Amino acid sequence: MASVSDSSLRSQLPFELVYQVVALIISVILVHLVYITVIRPNADAILQEQAERAAAGEEFVQERSLYVVLKDYEQESCFVLMLWAMAIMGYKGRAALRERQLLSGDVVRVSEGMSILPEDTREYTRGIQALPPETQNYLLPRSLMAALQRFASTRNVQDASEAVKSVCEGEP
Repeated sequence: MASVSDSSLRSQLPFELVYQVVALIISVILVHLVYITVIRPNADAILQEQAERAAAGEEFVQERSLYVVLKDYEQESCFVLMLWAMAIMGYKGRAALRERQLLSGDVVRVSEGMSILPEDTREYTRGIQALPPETQNYLLPRSLMAALQRFASTRNVQDASEAVKSVCEGEP
């Protein structure tokens, strides 16, 4: 059963990779579009005006312009990386909200004070397996599955606890 959750987790990873690559490409396109249409033409016009005034021998105070400050490639790359990081944080934040909603729900219905026997684990694993595949990839269902499977095979609570600990430590 661990291979099913591992394979569904692996199917989630390419989606996240594709999302990040697409977010990077969109960030590059959007920022570069703003730079070639707005920032660089305005910066060039300001610098040319200042050069003409200096060539004419006119006394003037060279004022700093936001366009001139932002016109270089280093600043452009910073904006690209900023948008890309914001997209990744949005993705991770959305996933965290889904995880939190799952924690407030009832994944395994167990009454307080009720004991679970190793023979009962199959019943509880069916409830977790009935969850949608994307929900099964979350930390809570994966750790519960690992604990129930370990408890069913070893009949030892400490081993089940170690299984949960290893799943949680392996969380990216």
